[in-house]
Amino acid sequence: MSIVVPTLNEAGCIAATLASLGELRRRGHEVIVADGGSGDATPELARGLADHIVDSLPGRARQMNAGARAASGEVLVFLHADSRLPAQADRLVLEGLARSGAVWGRFDVRIAGAHPLLRMVERMMNLRSRFTRICTGDQCIFVRREAFESLGGYPAQELMEDIAISARLRRLSAPLCLRQRCLTSARRWESRGVLRTIALMWWLRLQYACGVAPARLARAYARHAE
Repeated sequence: MSIVVPTLNEAGCIAATLASLGELRRRGHEVIVADGGSGDATPELARGLADHIVDSLPGRARQMNAGARAASGEVLVFLHADSRLPAQADRLVLEGLARSGAVWGRFDVRIAGAHPLLRMVERMMNLRSRFTRICTGDQCIFVRREAFESLGGYPAQELMEDIAISARLRRLSAPLCLRQRCLTSARRWESRGVLRTIALMWWLRLQYACGVAPARLARAYARHAE
């Protein structure tokens, strides 16, 4: 496997995230940090904890594509900088893909944080992706390299790149939905307020489904983040 971690000013968490991947590296899997021009110490902190550090233009889709181009693994795993893979992730992914015949998949997600609404959010994310076969980046999407390259990678859009590639990948196969949980940070919900963030994300998804351009949605997302 090649684990691609897109980063932009992630000095606060990148060392811990990469350290959590140390056992996978020792078992022969590679870790690639795709940095979008961090102005903090992210690249320096990543050195020694990753096999490759790739410079990219900012934008998660661009960064993940740049990381994938540098990867040598047969399976690509896209991990957010504030997330953790479950134990034995390599066995779960590789054996699961071989057994199911799927070309891609994701984990269930657990959101770190004590707010009771976060339990509802994570349950809805997991159930929704099983029903719609659309997965989010927080669920640590993984995909066979051949399938990823056949689609041209992530579409070069500013937001909803995970939804866009899921819609393309599900034409190739149903996703392998692993019940083991990856852990993702609650910082997005906690910094803006849980209810406000839930409402914002549903509104953005509805706008995207109605055809609003991702660039326009990214500007709206940025305004609400201020």
